Amino acid sequence: MVSSKAVFLERFGLRVPIVQAPMGGATTPAMVAAVCEAGGLGSLAAAYLSPAAIEAQLRETRRLTSRLFVVNLFVPFIDPQVAADELERALEELRPWRERLGLAPAGALPRVERFEEQIVAVLRDPPAALSFCFGLLPPAAIDQCRAAGTVTIGTATSVAEARALEESGVDMICAQGAEAGAHRGTFDARAEPSGIGTLDLVPLLVDAVRVPVLAAGGIMDGRGIRAVLSLGAVAAQLGTAFLRSPESSIPQVHKDALTLIQSTVVTRAFSGRPARGLANRFTREVLSPVSFPLQNSLTREIRQAAAARGDVEALSLWAGEGAAMARALPAFDLVRLLTRELEEAEQR
Repeated sequence: MVSSKAVFLERFGLRVPIVQAPMGGATTPAMVAAVCEAGGLGSLAAAYLSPAAIEAQLRETRRLTSRLFVVNLFVPFIDPQVAADELERALEELRPWRERLGLAPAGALPRVERFEEQIVAVLRDPPAALSFCFGLLPPAAIDQCRAAGTVTIGTATSVAEARALEESGVDMICAQGAEAGAHRGTFDARAEPSGIGTLDLVPLLVDAVRVPVLAAGGIMDGRGIRAVLSLGAVAAQLGTAFLRSPESSIPQVHKDALTLIQSTVVTRAFSGRPARGLANRFTREVLSPVSFPLQNSLTREIRQAAAARGDVEALSLWAGEGAAMARALPAFDLVRLLTRELEEAEQR
């Protein structure tokens, strides 16, 4: 009998069950292509991109590799209604940060990209898979992907979310444990995210659903990959492990901070949604964020200015719990090293 892992590898033409996580602000076409060329599955982060930018990055990725890869989007959401006093409080809380970075008072908010326009751009030249988080894809989007031959991969942080994803018709599910860096894939942004770790969540989901399960959260080396595979996952998805690669587009101060990590925090300060990263003054002092995506828009110029200036205290330092294990290697070399480590772990 052919194993689920073997089917997964064959479906995407992979040599190793390693998926590079889509990381907004960090992933580049060069990273995606390097991972694919090394035998893994690269993922392009497109959630914050305009349709034109999505098409441009798809073209660049295809120029760099002929292998299959994934594109990631956020599910469509209704812009939250924010009371005037809440918005005023959030703006006042951010005012000293704008002054610190030499920014003028907040003006018009940037446009939030619309999923309906993004999915059209993605499927104009369909990728091998579309991964997504924060909820369920609309049925029409599931149908569009199926018609295009694009595999759908939803993100779940609990058994209930995984079952809802399976019922919606997705092809695969990524089990995102509490150790994962950046945004938690939790469906309800207002609720506290699940605290279930990856090594507990994976077998729970494997037993609860019939579709293949990928594992994400705190996986940094071959030992971690081997662990989640032994629990029934068909592949391991790694994000933080790639942050120090030269293909990663995060600022150098962020890469340097990863080597000094003691612990991480889950914060809503930067985006309004729970996200894991390194603690700094911003995460400690910004206590009244409005809902996602409005808070994300309010802090965008602050984050951009902080990155340009190397101001580590005002920057969103997204990272998973295993960040101190991140290695400063080119993405291609890292996948090859992870492959050797996995082989050694399997031989023990």
